[in-house]
Amino acid sequence: MNTSTSPTDRYHPLNSTAGDTPALLIDTLASPQALLEAAQQRIRAASDLLETLYCLSFNQADCKDIPHIVNALYLLTQDGSDLLQVVQQRMAQ
Repeated sequence: MNTSTSPTDRYHPLNSTAGDTPALLIDTLASPQALLEAAQQRIRAASDLLETLYCLSFNQADCKDIPHIVNALYLLTQDGSDLLQVVQQRMAQ
């Protein structure tokens, strides 16, 4: 591990974090494999949710459920995208 990396350079905040102070961070020094697995997990979960929605009828859903579903999809895809961005930056170094 590179000990000269400052905490502000090492930890990348997730863009999906609400508020001014991010509570969820990506460790940019984590192995690329671990970062890719975390990204894949989130993107797969979003994809599975979309596939489920494709198979269902929105007539069966309550209108208040739609914003909840959209929020979950946003969080999963944004977090996966943030993780992939860190991997891309690591590979460019």
